[in-house]
Amino acid sequence: MGDRFDAVVVGAGVIGLTTALRLQQAGARVAVVAAEPSIVTTSSVAAAVWYPTRTRFEARVLDWAAHTYDEFARQASDGVPGVVMRPTRMLLRGPAHDVPWWAAAVPDLRVLRRDEVRAPFTAGWAFTVPSVEMSRYLPWLQQSVSEAGGTLIHRRIDALEQASVWAPAVVNASGLGARALCGDTEVRPVRGQLVLVANPGLHTSVRDADNADGYTYVHPRSTDIVLGGTFEIGEWDTTPSPATAAAILRRCTELLPELAGVPVLGHRVGLRPYRDGGVRLEADPHPHGRVRRMVHNYGHGGAGVTLAWGCADAATALVAGAVRPG
Repeated sequence: MGDRFDAVVVGAGVIGLTTALRLQQAGARVAVVAAEPSIVTTSSVAAAVWYPTRTRFEARVLDWAAHTYDEFARQASDGVPGVVMRPTRMLLRGPAHDVPWWAAAVPDLRVLRRDEVRAPFTAGWAFTVPSVEMSRYLPWLQQSVSEAGGTLIHRRIDALEQASVWAPAVVNASGLGARALCGDTEVRPVRGQLVLVANPGLHTSVRDADNADGYTYVHPRSTDIVLGGTFEIGEWDTTPSPATAAAILRRCTELLPELAGVPVLGHRVGLRPYRDGGVRLEADPHPHGRVRRMVHNYGHGGAGVTLAWGCADAATALVAGAVRPG
């Protein structure tokens, strides 16, 4: 088939599509190769609120998160489909916590006053972060890539070097698929179950950071609310559990009594692409076959939306030396 493109991105979730768009903006001709359309990827299931869930501090991670925050804030201002800036409260139990390591990326984070929390909570933070409705945002991303001349190829590949048939530079944004494509045994699924309910008029996202009974959050959207959730490392089952759903509803209603009796609209399960060693974003020193440059961009766990644009910028910089402009 020849090198019809300058770069090919493997994966059509939020990491792959943002990377593809940044490569195009840098002047590259880009193809995106994926076994499934973006609307059925893990990204499509995500609650998709900016927050570095279970992400450890590194200077580069803070940089990626800050750049992503800024990009989503700009997109919200520009009216990009599905992107809004959402007021958020993180409620804490026990002794007051120091401000989180990611606070430098969030311009308006403040400590809650004593009169703003009630038992069993003792402290908390208030801040504003991007909230992204993936059912609207992923189609916008895909359309943006297409309108910039990109091509989406629905094809399952068994090895990354197979992508060199389309381009000399390959970006591996395959998420959980990297476990097989790279033989990276650090990549594991983290099962996340959600409950979607009708919105009784809530606008603020609320998180219970220290709930011993489970990962708990309430994220309003334009037409519903996402209730969560779970963070089950190593679990592959994508069938919603009725018992887990009932526990999520109970915890979230205890957190916000306004949710009592709201109609349940649906149940979702997604498998976050978790990596024990954190995000792998680097140029491979030993690309295989006809691949001139291989860049890996995977392992974001539950922080794909939180890091997407910053990682896309970093991946594009790593690819730049291997592609010709235009």
